[in-house]
Amino acid sequence: MAKYVLAYSGGLDTSVILKWLQITHGADVVTVTANLGQRRELVGVQAKALACGASAAYLEDLQQEFVEQYIWPALKAGALYQGVYPMATALGRPLIAKRLVEIAREVKADAIVHGCTGKGNDQVRFEVSIAALAPDLTCVAPLRTWELHSREEEIAWARAHHIPVSATQKSPYSIDENLWGMSIEAGPLEDPWAEPPADCWQLTVDPDQAPAKPAVVTIEFEHGVPVRLDGEVLAPVELVARLGELAAAHGVGRIDMVEDRLVGIKSREVYEAPAAVALHAARQALEQLTLDRETRRVLANMGQELARVIYDGLWFTPVREAIGAFVDSATHVLSGEVQLKLHRGRATAVGRRSPHALYDPSLATYGDGDTFNHQSARGFIEVFGLAARIASGKRRAQQVKAPQPGVEEVLV
Repeated sequence: MAKYVLAYSGGLDTSVILKWLQITHGADVVTVTANLGQRRELVGVQAKALACGASAAYLEDLQQEFVEQYIWPALKAGALYQGVYPMATALGRPLIAKRLVEIAREVKADAIVHGCTGKGNDQVRFEVSIAALAPDLTCVAPLRTWELHSREEEIAWARAHHIPVSATQKSPYSIDENLWGMSIEAGPLEDPWAEPPADCWQLTVDPDQAPAKPAVVTIEFEHGVPVRLDGEVLAPVELVARLGELAAAHGVGRIDMVEDRLVGIKSREVYEAPAAVALHAARQALEQLTLDRETRRVLANMGQELARVIYDGLWFTPVREAIGAFVDSATHVLSGEVQLKLHRGRATAVGRRSPHALYDPSLATYGDGDTFNHQSARGFIEVFGLAARIASGKRRAQQVKAPQPGVEEVLV
């Protein structure tokens, strides 16, 4: 009998897969559920897996590792996919894959099974990560091959086999949640012209209904990592959770975007990431204060590259490690405090200070105490604009010599 390790969330897809593997493959299935800070599907998930026939059900608390080893490196780099998405789901996949491989080794499994579709990003993230860590292990993806071709068919199959699932045809959203944020897709969200229905939002208060009075929080960073909230030292998991609850109460963290998936299609995606949006805003404000322009320029490029690497499922690669080394070096001075205002859907930095600040009031001021040498500007502008003047002069000379289009020379 084949033994499979199944990445099990307890949601519709993996609940159906668990029973389907037993019926169609006669398989011994071990489920692994990673606790990355999601709140809903963990309740009773082990009992549900065992009741549906799993020979063993693992529930792994990976929250601290998730924040310290995956979220913080992305935050330090300012890594946002396509400048918007903080990649809650994408950051969790390599960690889950790593634990799947470890448990597969322990139970001597023949293969690892996931519940990703054939046109999504997660199949790549799981399988590339597993191949990097354990190239001898096979990956099985039932959603790419089985006879169930829609969520409606899956729901019907689940009911026929007495599998309890939360998805219904009235509420067809596919939801993935962890501590860093939530992705919501399917159903009416597939129409990019339609505003997301009010019932799709799971974490955040409607910004229009949020408190009229803003909340102002102080976030302290050390070497690019948040360590204190309003002066209180907090463990990483608690800091993210507490800030997330506060930001969500003020409507912060809603993202609605048309996203370029790795497989080549565009997809309308809706996310809620209150803590992530708030912390990225605070980190950027501190970066503006402490890093020189050239370092910021290169760091921005590295942040974009890291976002692409993470999104594409290339966490366990040399390029991710190399980018991480640069980010660690560049953000070593990213220490200080940021005051962040949370108000009706927006997280805005309203104050920042740091012992490493490059801001010099005597150079920046336009009032008394200005120490900037204004006379030096003339020579700076002359040298800075030299290349532009040379190129412009060359173009003018060439335009004079060139014949006018459509005008024939008259030979006399």
